[in-house]
Amino acid sequence: MKISNEAKVGLLAIIAIIVLVLGFNFLKGKTLFNKSPVIYAKFQNLGALEKSNAVKISGFPIGTVYSYAASDKEVSSIVVEIHLTQDVAIPRNSVAFIDGSPLGASYISIKKGTDNIYLKSGDTISTDLSSGLLGDLKEQIAPTMTRVNATLDSLKLAIGNINSIFDPNTNSNLQLLIARMTISAANLQKLLNAETGALAQTLNNMNAVTGNLARNNETINRSIRNVETVTTSLANARIQETMASLEGTINEMKGAATGLRGSIDKINSPNGTLGALVNDRKLYDQLNKAALSLEILLDDVRVHPKRYVNISVFGGKTKSDPLTSPTVKDTIPLAPR
Repeated sequence: MKISNEAKVGLLAIIAIIVLVLGFNFLKGKTLFNKSPVIYAKFQNLGALEKSNAVKISGFPIGTVYSYAASDKEVSSIVVEIHLTQDVAIPRNSVAFIDGSPLGASYISIKKGTDNIYLKSGDTISTDLSSGLLGDLKEQIAPTMTRVNATLDSLKLAIGNINSIFDPNTNSNLQLLIARMTISAANLQKLLNAETGALAQTLNNMNAVTGNLARNNETINRSIRNVETVTTSLANARIQETMASLEGTINEMKGAATGLRGSIDKINSPNGTLGALVNDRKLYDQLNKAALSLEILLDDVRVHPKRYVNISVFGGKTKSDPLTSPTVKDTIPLAPR
């Protein structure tokens, strides 16, 4: 029986389709003829995990991700179907987490537990989102985002400061500051001028002073030697004996002062003769009365001399009363009573 060309083309097309489907499923990790064990894992977030991604234990591939689906309409979690390609015993308390590198494909890594009971086909393995790639990314991105936010805040402040610099009032102040800096630079240039600058003149004056010192070096040396001679003379002088003599003189003066004080004390004391004269008020009053009586007597002798010296040629006598108080003098005033 002769097969037509159309039948041959159709048969080749069917074979090509079957090979394509089988190759595609093989690349996805599916098997059509051998039924592999299946376990499930429930994750809150898959990240970059895709179908046909590997499932590993300690870096060794033991299966592939066959499919995944939402657990409910709210997508509170995602159930991942894992087909095992290796006959391995997975303890029941093992934990699965999504791992990988930022530049590579993600995969499910299973951390083996220590339980003696193992997972069976159709069981669900425990999961942990804090471990693996997503946990590492979250831990690394959190401080980075904090620093980025702080940098953005600083950038906002810097932009605000720049805007305040370009404010019209601040701009005029900045221009005034630049103008003053220009004037200061010109004044500094004048100050540092090698010929007419104040600094150059000061240096010239200092050079003149140092030159004068150098020219008068011998005179300065002689003055220093004279000072040394004077200090040596003072050191060799009999200062101790002079101080002893001065101390003796001071002691003698103290003795004389003590004697003088004793005399003054005796004068002030009412027990001595001079002290009695100085301090006795009654004696003073009696002396004052005696002086007054003597003055009256002298005035009476002057006014009535015949009473005391009687020289009579004719035998006549002038009678008058004696004085009882001093007469009025022309030149000598009466003493106060």
